[in-house]
Amino acid sequence: MTSLGRRTLLGAAAALPALARARAQEALRITLAGGSVGGAWSAIGNAIGEAIRRQRPGSAFSYEPGRDAANVTLVAQGRVQLGIAHAQIALRAIKGEPPFDRAMPDLRAVSLIDSEAAWQPLVRAGAPVSTLEEIAARRVPVRVTANLRGTLMALATEEAFAAAGAPFAQIERWGGKVHYVAWNDALEMLKNNQVDIITNVVDFPSRQVINATRGIEVRFLGFGPDLVEKVNARLGSTPVTIPANAYPFQPEPVHTFRAHVILLTAAGVPADTIEAVVQAMLAHFDQIQRSHATMARLQPAALPDTGGVALHDGAARAYRAAGLIR
Repeated sequence: MTSLGRRTLLGAAAALPALARARAQEALRITLAGGSVGGAWSAIGNAIGEAIRRQRPGSAFSYEPGRDAANVTLVAQGRVQLGIAHAQIALRAIKGEPPFDRAMPDLRAVSLIDSEAAWQPLVRAGAPVSTLEEIAARRVPVRVTANLRGTLMALATEEAFAAAGAPFAQIERWGGKVHYVAWNDALEMLKNNQVDIITNVVDFPSRQVINATRGIEVRFLGFGPDLVEKVNARLGSTPVTIPANAYPFQPEPVHTFRAHVILLTAAGVPADTIEAVVQAMLAHFDQIQRSHATMARLQPAALPDTGGVALHDGAARAYRAAGLIR
């Protein structure tokens, strides 16, 4: 090799670390699909965006309001880089199960957002039932809300009622009524005695529930452990107990099931990009924790626990470097 060739090679080798550092600081372009403006997912999503901007100055971040199943589809189609959704909805998308009409096997997880979102069915005082199983046994024509279609909240409620022998189609044949409405609308309908039962998958104790149920008498709708087992087998959810007195109207513990809210991406998003997102989240985790009460109880060590959805290679690389996984 000539001396010129050796100098050229040495110069290139010396430039590699600098090139690696430059790439490590490249600005990112990220769009995240979350929840409705003003909600928990919106606050958390925008806090993640702020962490990215702080970690990678000059990065462009935009937030899009969305909803569970729609966010999963946007991520799978490559229309957004990140999306917030329940892991149980993502698992259904991966398999091509309802509410999805095709499999989306390239979905990957970035991080856990919340693992304490519990199914909580409330029944108004004076309603004709006190337990879920009673609805089927007596064929009671109850009026129920199930949140909006395409959400885990609706899917969880459908599965719970079906497990109790009271699928929604049957309830309506008995003369009851099922409403697919947003949670705030459901609370208003309960206040106005337009429904007997409202349901949601939400953290506990939910300040929204406490505030909305002041002045009206409610209790938790009862259901047995067999129902929880059946739903968990179908949804991939896990058991959780809402401790006694978490709510003013709840003197006894409630044994129910919970879902995982996760940050999603697609396998095709570059590993360097997702690694950078996770690095930003870890570096500014205290700020993300302050974005919403849901995040305040979450610790960095829990972030790789994504409810059965496989981690993206870039996320795994970042967690491994941080000593959070092996």
